[in-house]
Amino acid sequence: METLAACFERERRSERPALEDATGRTYDAHWLRTSAWKAGNFLRHTGVRRGVTVGVVGSGPLALLSFFGTALLESRTRFDPPHDLGGSEDLRTLVAPVSNLGEYALPEGAQRVGYGERPDDPGVRHLESGLWSENPSFPPLEVDPETPLLVDGRREYSHRSVLEAATDVVDEWGLETGDRVALRAPLSDPRAVVGGVVAPLLVDAVTVLSDPDSDSNSEPPVDDVGADVDFVVTTEDDRSRTASPEQSLSAIQLE
Repeated sequence: METLAACFERERRSERPALEDATGRTYDAHWLRTSAWKAGNFLRHTGVRRGVTVGVVGSGPLALLSFFGTALLESRTRFDPPHDLGGSEDLRTLVAPVSNLGEYALPEGAQRVGYGERPDDPGVRHLESGLWSENPSFPPLEVDPETPLLVDGRREYSHRSVLEAATDVVDEWGLETGDRVALRAPLSDPRAVVGGVVAPLLVDAVTVLSDPDSDSNSEPPVDDVGADVDFVVTTEDDRSRTASPEQSLSAIQLE
C-alpha cells in the first residue's frame, strides 16, 4: 500500500469502529469511507485538485474528513496553518470552524469552508450541509505515490513517505485490527498524522481523539484519556500521563 487512497477503497467499508471523538462518540469504517468520499466531492466544488493546498483548522472528525477528501483529490493538507495566508498562492481552500474563519487572510480567489454553526456570510460554504447533500461515492483513482500529501510550512511529505512511516509504526507496535490508538499530539505535526491517523487506518484500528480543541465543544477529562486505549501517540510534554504504551513524535521517522 503506497497511497492513502488505498485505505478508502469500497471493500474497506465495514461496521467495525474506526474513529472515536473527544465526547466518546464512535464512527464506523463504513461512515468514515463514505464521508471521506463525500468530502472529496464537496471540496472539488471549491477548486481543490492536484497541486493545490487545503488548510485545515481543528482536529476532530470533520477536520479529518477534510484531510481524507483532500488526499483523494491528489491535493495536500496543511493542518493549523498560520493566520496570514495571503502570500500562499497554492492555497485553494481553508476549512475551519465558522467562528474562526474571519481570523485568516487568504490569497485572492481562495475559498472558505466553515463547520459547526451555519455561516451568515453567503460566500462561506458550510461543510456539514455539503456532506449531507453530496454523492456518497467516489470514482476509482490512481494516485502517484510521490504526490504530496502533507505540508507543514517547511517541507512536503508524499503519500509514499507517510505510508512507509505509518507501516513502521504498525510493525514496531504490533498494531492490529481493533486496537485503540489515542492521539494526544497536534495534527500540525505530520508525525502525529502518521502515528495517530494513518497507522490505525492501515490495519483497521481505531483512532481515539482526545484534543479538547477538536470540532467538538466538550473537553475530555485529561487524567482519563488513555485509560481504555492500547497505544498513545503523544508529545514529549505529555508522556507518562497514561499507563498505555506510548509513541512520542520523536520516535516516528518521517522522511
